[in-house]
Amino acid sequence: MILFPAIDLKNGECVRLVHGDMEKATVFNVDPVAQAVEFERLGFEYLHVVDLDGAFAGKPVNARAVEGMLSRLKIPVQLGGGIRDLRTIEGWLSKGVERVIIGTAAVRDPSLVQEAARIFPGRVAVGIDAREGLVAIEGWARTSTMTAVEIGRRFEDAGVSAIVYTDIMRDGVMLGLNIEATLSLAETVSIPVIASGGLASLDDVRRLLKPDCARLAGAISGRALYDGRLQPADALALIRHAREELRA
Repeated sequence: MILFPAIDLKNGECVRLVHGDMEKATVFNVDPVAQAVEFERLGFEYLHVVDLDGAFAGKPVNARAVEGMLSRLKIPVQLGGGIRDLRTIEGWLSKGVERVIIGTAAVRDPSLVQEAARIFPGRVAVGIDAREGLVAIEGWARTSTMTAVEIGRRFEDAGVSAIVYTDIMRDGVMLGLNIEATLSLAETVSIPVIASGGLASLDDVRRLLKPDCARLAGAISGRALYDGRLQPADALALIRHAREELRA
């Protein structure tokens, strides 16, 4: 399992939202590049970045901050937010993003995901953000009529590298991951699923290391890392220990 630290970008700063509400943003670092470098120093293996402004605008907005991270980091970066055409996908991958996450376009233009996954194998993920069972789009501002499972099944044979599943009602409020819904999706599709939204403590990491979560590819943590409820050293030590036991 990979634990992804999250950097959400708004107005060039590193923020966390509550339920995806842009009016409820807390700034945790005015220098997202420095934050990314710190996550790498702490031992994280992979960084999760979202251009929140881009998600609303439908195009990259915080490109300068993302490019700054890419120029400083050795660990891979997965990026979502405002990625809705092939040109943007190709642009980010050529600049060093390891994997792009397509959210709104996965609902509105599934052929884009399929084409991108064919052209860039292993480097395209789908972001499924659900509110009360239905998938939200456009920076979570609108709710579609499709369920997470329906979206996931749509790309079952498309060559998508991962699904990032976020429970919007858990995001930013420290209620713990929605393991039940995440596993329900993971059991329905063969695509690796990454859990997101609500990871609050070391207990959540322990839960992710239980046998029934073995099918999950990882989890994303944001606010818990920033406010100190989840200590990186403790979380990463747990994961390393679990890996060693599997190899033994």
